[in-house]
Amino acid sequence: MADERPAEISDAEQVQLLKEQLARAQRMTALGELLGTTTHEYNNVLMTVLNYAKMGIRHKDEATRDKAFEKILAAGERAARITNSILGLARNRSGDFEPTDLAQLIDDALVLLERELRKYRIAIDTRINPAPMALVNPNQIQQVLLNLLINARQAMPKGGQVIVSLAQDEGTKMVELTVRDNGPGIAEDQLRRIFDPYYSTKKGPDETGKGGTGVGLSACRDIIESHRGKILVASTVGKGTAFTLRLPTADQRAVTGTPTIALGLPSSSQTPTS
Repeated sequence: MADERPAEISDAEQVQLLKEQLARAQRMTALGELLGTTTHEYNNVLMTVLNYAKMGIRHKDEATRDKAFEKILAAGERAARITNSILGLARNRSGDFEPTDLAQLIDDALVLLERELRKYRIAIDTRINPAPMALVNPNQIQQVLLNLLINARQAMPKGGQVIVSLAQDEGTKMVELTVRDNGPGIAEDQLRRIFDPYYSTKKGPDETGKGGTGVGLSACRDIIESHRGKILVASTVGKGTAFTLRLPTADQRAVTGTPTIALGLPSSSQTPTS
């Protein structure tokens, strides 16, 4: 009788399987953290609705009731945006690539992190220029964007500014998404290691329980490489750090060959602000 034992899994296949399991665990952790953050925001929205509903019931004059209805409407619209952003993050759990509006991904990410950024006094400046659709897995790129935004927030515990920009690079014809902060920056010897697995410039998780494992940027690199894109980082101590994602457009074939990570300064328009 023929030997029906299953074929042994090669070392390479085991490594790939472990990577996929780690990526799934990271996605679930990120979603859990965001749900915790947005639950607090939902509670704030609900309290707004309840308080203005009570005010409208107590006061019979038309002006007060109109104000109450306006506040309730604004809170409802805010709740709808949060819901849509969470659903956007949860969709497309497969590895499928599709034409994606990165401006919408930026908007969704900022909605999800709005309360956290406001709590830590982080001012957001969005600079969205006309850009074609990118051919990406939207869920995976959303994860990268959220990771970069949270890293920027953690780099500025006393507050600061984050600039999120979107444009098309005229030289490569790829879509560029940049997250730039004006935090303390990263020393050159650390900068060359930040994409190494389990290397971290942080001492450990912050008060929210985020950060410190070194897995985040390594996972970001793997995701961008799987998209045949590039991730670039530029940092100046005392001035800030900028991460730039370069991704293929929906009407552009992915570049063949092994993708690379570029470390160093991006184009002059991407130099971190002082």
